[in-house]
Amino acid sequence: MLIRNLVVAVLCVAPSIACAAPAAGEYFEVRVIDEATGRGVPMVELETVNNLKYITDSAGRVAFYEPGLMHQKVFFSAKSHGYELEKDMFGFAGRQIEVSPGGSGEIRMKRINIAERVYRVTGGGIYADTVMLGKPAPVAQPLLNAKVLGQDSVQPAVYKGRIYWFWGDTNRVSYPLGNFHTTGATSKLPSDGGLDPAVGIDLDYFKDGDLKDDAGFTKKMLPMPEGVPGPVWTDAVFVVKDESSNDGSGEKLVGHFSRMKDIGERLQRGIMVFDDDKQKFEEVTAVALDEPLGPQGQAIDKQVMVDGVAYQYFAHWGPANIRVRADYKSAIDVSQYEAYTPLVQGTVFRGKETSLDRVDGRLVWGWKRNTGTLSCREQKELIDAGVMTAEESPHYLRNVDDGSAVTIHSASISYNEHRGRWTMIALEIGGSSVLGEVWYAEADAPEGPWTAGKKVVTHNKYSFYNPRQHSFFDAQGGRYIFFEGTFANSISGTDTTTPRYEYNQVMYRLDVDDPRLKSIQGR
Repeated sequence: MLIRNLVVAVLCVAPSIACAAPAAGEYFEVRVIDEATGRGVPMVELETVNNLKYITDSAGRVAFYEPGLMHQKVFFSAKSHGYELEKDMFGFAGRQIEVSPGGSGEIRMKRINIAERVYRVTGGGIYADTVMLGKPAPVAQPLLNAKVLGQDSVQPAVYKGRIYWFWGDTNRVSYPLGNFHTTGATSKLPSDGGLDPAVGIDLDYFKDGDLKDDAGFTKKMLPMPEGVPGPVWTDAVFVVKDESSNDGSGEKLVGHFSRMKDIGERLQRGIMVFDDDKQKFEEVTAVALDEPLGPQGQAIDKQVMVDGVAYQYFAHWGPANIRVRADYKSAIDVSQYEAYTPLVQGTVFRGKETSLDRVDGRLVWGWKRNTGTLSCREQKELIDAGVMTAEESPHYLRNVDDGSAVTIHSASISYNEHRGRWTMIALEIGGSSVLGEVWYAEADAPEGPWTAGKKVVTHNKYSFYNPRQHSFFDAQGGRYIFFEGTFANSISGTDTTTPRYEYNQVMYRLDVDDPRLKSIQGR
């Protein structure tokens, strides 16, 4: 073995001679461990003194083989979003490890985040280093699934006994432009043979080779007619009862779509319904571009009973602020949607000219049809302008530690059996990163009041947008909740990209009994 390694090393440094990849037994395993849980930490950057960079896979592993650096001590610096390693007397945060083919070494890092990063859900090479090291990977497709390299913003729903997943723009292997008409997949529920959500998700993508030069790539879940421009983005995916359904299941999978000109301008909107036979969505209701209501944002995955009637709630640019009766007929009728808002009936946000509903000087929040919502950013604008006060907002989240304001960009809300309350995973805009700070809060109702929050995830000049919590993954009765978001450098203020993780979904796990969360209101 020693002679073979020496021969490989000589060949690898000779530029005119091809060098075969090392065998599994020739790699050295560096594993980064969360010192609190003993689990591997995904997405840690290791760097040698001569600036060779490696990123841990979803098991926290790096498969290291560098000709010239084997059979000796190698210093690896280590850094990661929300994790840290103490520095030595010279200010270096890393570990010196004796490296030899087939060996292994460990780096233990302290987690600053309250939530624990557990794995990457989408993209290529999720367990690449684990495979290179010859170790078993927990997912069926650890290297490449349906030729997907990147996916934007997830929308899940439990439909007919399976989890249905939908994403926006999707990158492929063969060309920088991929599927821009929504991508879909399904997976088994953990209770029905699916993987433990602490380990991973086995995604079964809808595929049909829509792109003729790329058979096996993902199917367009809402294709537009030939020549109609613009990507199609999906949000507010939910399930409602429909006793007239053809298969007798009594369920319909409904959602909202937008055809976009660019990131800020819509060309078309509509309500769509999933066709089980065609395995794709079809538009059933056109929605006017200036219509303030309809399904939007993140659908709450537990229906809410109000005076004996089931409602479907949505969190649109903040906590729950849109609802509709949870039946199919109402779900596809925009006129049946209501906003939880302080605006005068029939009006929308108009900056300083916004008409607020006041009775004897008191701001009145209520559920109203044909009326605009008031996002958290819009509420902040009115508060800063002196049109309303922070105390008048049920969505004015404050840092429980220092009382500073937290402006919510988007949120995902779910009912937690363990806490007996509604929980919110909220993304802050304009925090220590532009769109990378995630907060946790609790309330007695989905519409709030949401007043005190605790930061559970931080990112250093990187975005983690549109986070979504999954109540169907709740473990130990809801003590552990899972949420994921899109990890990307978009609008983050940095040109840095993270190989494999960039523009993909990353999963976190949060222990709601963590002592650091005890200061949250009502605990």
